[in-house]
Amino acid sequence: MFRIRIRPGTAVAVTAAALAALSLSACDGSSSDARAPGQAVAEGATARPGGNGTGNESGSDSAPGAGKNSALAKSPAVGKAPGKASGSSDACTGDHVTAVITKVPRPVNHLLLTITNKGSRVCNAYFAPALRFDDDQSATQVNQDSKPQAVATLAPGRSAYAGVLLSSAAGGDHGRTARKLTVHFAPRSGSGSTGAPVTLGLPTGTYKDDNASVTYWQDSAADALQF
Repeated sequence: MFRIRIRPGTAVAVTAAALAALSLSACDGSSSDARAPGQAVAEGATARPGGNGTGNESGSDSAPGAGKNSALAKSPAVGKAPGKASGSSDACTGDHVTAVITKVPRPVNHLLLTITNKGSRVCNAYFAPALRFDDDQSATQVNQDSKPQAVATLAPGRSAYAGVLLSSAAGGDHGRTARKLTVHFAPRSGSGSTGAPVTLGLPTGTYKDDNASVTYWQDSAADALQF
């Protein structure tokens, strides 16, 4: 161990220099400790799922919200119509059905009109067919007593029926032999007609007068011919 002898004034100077060095060393240590937490936060932000590597928390928090918005954007619009794929029904028209008119032995003076769904989707036979014999300007009257409790709904391959009274037993005015029959189809509203009509040749010798009438569409031929 060495012993250094210095003057009092010099000793003070050395002590001050030593204290300054110690103080500087302490400052350097605190600065190093302060940087460590900052680095940890940055690394945590980079590794955070959904982060953008910048440590921007608002950017990371927006990711879940964006995902929800994307899911909503792909959802069907509220109130959108399901479309035909959901099984919705349209009015039966000449575009959807085949039609046949036949003369029946009973009851007398009657024809039976049959339509069959030729499509791949359900259609509804609304109200009664609007019939025009030959070039008549007005449609044949509808027998209101024949109104069914429900609309005739036709799945693919199924049929609906309407009975046609040609004349009453007592006879009527303006009797004549008719050759063709045009069938128009009613829409859901029942006003006017919709879709393509169907024109059929009538059985030979079909005689009709002003008493001719037609029933509503029925689910069976028996129901259609009881009026």
